[in-house]
Amino acid sequence: MRTTHRTRVDLDLDLGKHPAPPLAELRLHIRRTLGTLGADLVEDVELLTTELVSNAYDHGLRPLSARLWYPSHTNYVRIEVDDTNTHALPVVGTSRLGTFRGRGLLMVDRLAHQWGTAVRTWGKTIWAEVPYALA
Repeated sequence: MRTTHRTRVDLDLDLGKHPAPPLAELRLHIRRTLGTLGADLVEDVELLTTELVSNAYDHGLRPLSARLWYPSHTNYVRIEVDDTNTHALPVVGTSRLGTFRGRGLLMVDRLAHQWGTAVRTWGKTIWAEVPYALA
């Protein structure tokens, strides 16, 4: 993980180095770096990041990276997760892993101000944005 001065917070985690989702590490970083923006925002970002990273491990052929940042000129936190699977695009309320799965994107759809998918030549990026109040 690294923090840069380009944005107020910049998390860039190489998921390829982790055989399992590093969820505790991600949540700890989120709490440490976004804590001043309020507990509600931190909880929402933790939930969204956990869901998007978990989905990359469950549905992506190979998870690549997770990024978290909030540009100084905006009032939102942006979460981005990359994987190499261009065929398994997210659909709210469905899962190829069984009937007891597939509800995570419902949560993403409710918590995120907006979210989406960007298909790339090497895979895809799933992103979500959560607004926060400017001080």
